[in-house]
Amino acid sequence: MSPEIKSTSPVDEIPECPRCGKPMPLCICEDIKPIDNRIELLILQHPQEQDRALGTARLTALQFKKATLKIGLSWPSLSKALGRDADPQNWAILYLGSVKLADLDTDRDLVAVDRKGELEEGQRGILKNIEGVVLLDGTWSQAKALWWRNAWMLKCQRIVLGPKRPSLYGKLRKEPRGDGLSTIEAAGLTLSRLEGRPEIETKLNATFGRLLTRYREVQSTIPELAPKPRRKRDWRKPEKRRGKSARTA
Repeated sequence: MSPEIKSTSPVDEIPECPRCGKPMPLCICEDIKPIDNRIELLILQHPQEQDRALGTARLTALQFKKATLKIGLSWPSLSKALGRDADPQNWAILYLGSVKLADLDTDRDLVAVDRKGELEEGQRGILKNIEGVVLLDGTWSQAKALWWRNAWMLKCQRIVLGPKRPSLYGKLRKEPRGDGLSTIEAAGLTLSRLEGRPEIETKLNATFGRLLTRYREVQSTIPELAPKPRRKRDWRKPEKRRGKSARTA
């Protein structure tokens, strides 16, 4: 039998940085100096989130001394995801879901909510005792899949964001909601508020800004780096699923 030949796209042929995973024309990791963060960061990336050009998960992990990036769909526990013992009750998870902070009675841009998506009482005390934060990296539907596949996340304190400005992505990547941020922006806002260090948000936004500037500079000369358009579903036809009906849960 002849060996299997794997098809490759032009973007796969562009060498990538072994540290940040970006195509070399977009690599900016030489300018990154990790922040000595008090609150640990765990980034769980959906395996289908593979935007090499504009994705920010690995770039975010490089920003902190205490940060872990894992790729997958499910883990038995927080400890398994981290690779060490950890109590999920001392951790928070950033998951917006259907909650919109603008609909809640608060002027904060980061709050703790209960399982019903309502404001927890004693915000200051809750947020002060958080030891680590879980971020879900992927599209809205991919983040939802991670949320539902990992029951231990319900033991974490759920937090939501309400940024005062839209994502720096601008027209490069359209977010389904105005409060949607990139992973690096969400990490910057979250840890800066929890640690009381606004310089964290400033530094991460600056790094993200450099990536976007570099992308715009090379986009015209290397069109292969442009994100692939997402397939639009034809709502006139039922969605086909393997072994399941088209009705969603």
